[in-house]
Amino acid sequence: MNAPAQASRERLLTAPILPTLLRLSAPTTVAMLVTALAAIAETVYVGLLGVESLAAMALAFPMVMLMQMMSAGAMGGGVSSAIARALGAGDLPRANTLALHAIIIAVIAAALFAAFFWLLGPAIYRLLGGREAALSQAVLYSNTVFSGALFIWLFNTLSSVMRGTGNMNVPSVLALAVAGLQIAIGGTLGLGLGPVPSFGIVGVGLGQVIAFGLGALYLFLHLRRPDARLRLSAQGFRVERALFVDILRVGALACLSSLQTVLTVLIFTGLVARFGTNALAGYGIGARLEFLLVPIAFSVGVASVPMVGMAFGARDIARARRVAWTAGSVAFVALGIIGLVVIVAPDLWSRLFTADAAVIDAARQYLTAAGFGFPFFGFGLCLYFASQGAGKVLGPVLGGTIRLVLVALGGWWLTVSGAEVWTLFALAGAAMVVYGVSTGLLVKATRWG
Repeated sequence: MNAPAQASRERLLTAPILPTLLRLSAPTTVAMLVTALAAIAETVYVGLLGVESLAAMALAFPMVMLMQMMSAGAMGGGVSSAIARALGAGDLPRANTLALHAIIIAVIAAALFAAFFWLLGPAIYRLLGGREAALSQAVLYSNTVFSGALFIWLFNTLSSVMRGTGNMNVPSVLALAVAGLQIAIGGTLGLGLGPVPSFGIVGVGLGQVIAFGLGALYLFLHLRRPDARLRLSAQGFRVERALFVDILRVGALACLSSLQTVLTVLIFTGLVARFGTNALAGYGIGARLEFLLVPIAFSVGVASVPMVGMAFGARDIARARRVAWTAGSVAFVALGIIGLVVIVAPDLWSRLFTADAAVIDAARQYLTAAGFGFPFFGFGLCLYFASQGAGKVLGPVLGGTIRLVLVALGGWWLTVSGAEVWTLFALAGAAMVVYGVSTGLLVKATRWG
């Protein structure tokens, strides 16, 4: 192994767990929070294009987020896990070959996403309620973004390669840069600032494609540097089925978790919509806060992947377990503090978005009911990532399945039985608690080794 890789391996295998975990998660937390804020800012300037553009974004955004979740969190976790386990075992050549196999997977996955949404996107957005101008603009935005699916998959895959080596700083700084570029380029092309003509919703999509393309190029060049912890080299490369399996047995299964998350949100949104516009708007305000909570749990969880993976590769299973429980505990405390604040003072958040008393009341009901579930959600999500590091992700995926079934069946029963909307919001919080507890029990019962 080269000196940078060896030094990183020794730190992750021997350094105190909690300080190391916090150090690795800090840059990712900042980057993910800024990325989340960038998505909110993007929604603001899309609103300047008109109601139809805003509705179009609402239709297509969940599908774009699904691709982001799969490429960064699901398959990306599989990539980081496989590379970390190889480095933990001291096998740098295997780690390099795994990185090249990960790039092949990214190319194939990007082509599948692009083809799927080019062909079926219009039908999907129509099924979600898209009509006339909103539908046509949703298709335009979707086709633009998925035309650049390769750039998004490559950026997230190469970021995951670097995280697998324990390098969190470069991917995090670059994520900040990409978020800034996306806002600047998308806003300029979408709104037509200065001498640039307005390309509308297509310009907004192009901003994302161009920003991720530039980010992917930088990461590739960085991984070719002689001083990189893992230097990409195709010399003597040959395709090996076993290496695809090493990545996909974690990443492909983890993709089910991303699908479950999107399905849970879509089903719950549809159930809340039956209670009227005010209830839906109030839930939307609460969901925006959840959107900002996920990066905190994500950053701690992603930081645990190389620590667990290297310990697992070095056959130090006891340390790998300690890292997992420590990461889950950190997320539990962090999101628990936020949950406590919104339970005590929910209007502090709601009034940032509206002054409508009915909407604020609905948001208050949601936040006070769901806030109890925030720490359990963070705990379960962190264990999901830590389990990726060990290559044992089935338990957390089943935990997500339990949450999905509880929301779908419980929500259906509440709506047909004429229950009030607060009971549906309480169900959302209870489902988070069940998710965290069941994931913890399943991870504890899963044999690592």
